[in-house]
Amino acid sequence: MKKNVVLYKKLSAELMTRLQQQAEVVLIEDPKKPDGLARLRDALPQAHGLLGASLKLDAGLLDLAPQLEAIASVSVGVDNYDLDYLTKRGILLSNTPDVLTETTADTGFALLMATARRVVELADWVRAGQWQKSVGSAHFGSDVHGKTLGIVGMGRIGEALAQRGHFGFGMPILYHSHSRKPQVEERFGAGYRSLDALLEEADFVCLTLPLTAETEGLIGAEQFARMGPQTIFVNISRGKVVDEQALIAALQNGVIRAAGLDVFEKEPLPADSPLLRLSNVVATPHIGSATHETREAMARCAVENLLTALAGQRPADLVNPAVWAKR
Repeated sequence: MKKNVVLYKKLSAELMTRLQQQAEVVLIEDPKKPDGLARLRDALPQAHGLLGASLKLDAGLLDLAPQLEAIASVSVGVDNYDLDYLTKRGILLSNTPDVLTETTADTGFALLMATARRVVELADWVRAGQWQKSVGSAHFGSDVHGKTLGIVGMGRIGEALAQRGHFGFGMPILYHSHSRKPQVEERFGAGYRSLDALLEEADFVCLTLPLTAETEGLIGAEQFARMGPQTIFVNISRGKVVDEQALIAALQNGVIRAAGLDVFEKEPLPADSPLLRLSNVVATPHIGSATHETREAMARCAVENLLTALAGQRPADLVNPAVWAKR
């Protein structure tokens, strides 16, 4: 007998067929809207598995799903889930940690380059018909090659970013992480630094760490003050790792030079955010993994994780192994 899966993310025809071959599927197209949320709440009592992304699944919702065995998140971050609650309930949680690494690192380096060379600002300037003569120093950007790249959070994406900087642009690499990474130090000649030391030494500071209780608000006014006035700040991790008001103040007051941001405290970014009025900000709509190829690969990984879990086997990308250890 097929198990019941509640899907709150559209899949390609191929993946939908794959899922429907082994499960009874209920698709909730927009669970964040009132009618979608009502449909989700109605479907949860029969659900054995959930698959989707970008929806906060708290105890208030999951208590409605007494038969729930597994959740497959189409993401690498799992800050939308209460891991202690899931572990207590014995619910397996899986994510998609590998397939988006290179694409997200591409996004980070694109933001770094666009911000340093003022690509968005000057493209808008040209489009507005203001390019009347050769540019002068008022429109100059900053070199990237040979500058020091500081990476806060040296996981898979951090390593991929270091590879681009070290081999592609001859950048000395500094990093800060919860533990030292000898293989990173050997491969990239990277130097481990305390957070304060990294902020003081790096020309580019890029965040690639997860949002946890320890990292929320990690970068605030004190940390921006440690950076230099030519520092370029890039965030491709999570918006809440940064005190956004402190970032805005640092940008407005010349404490740092510029910022390339793909994530924000509140998403979508409100139209009245001061960040949108600053010429030294490049802001993108959380597109870290947003390519056709990568999003399909992430969805495929999630489908396989979920079907594996519902078949009574350990999924490849299990986030809470303590649940499996109890079986």
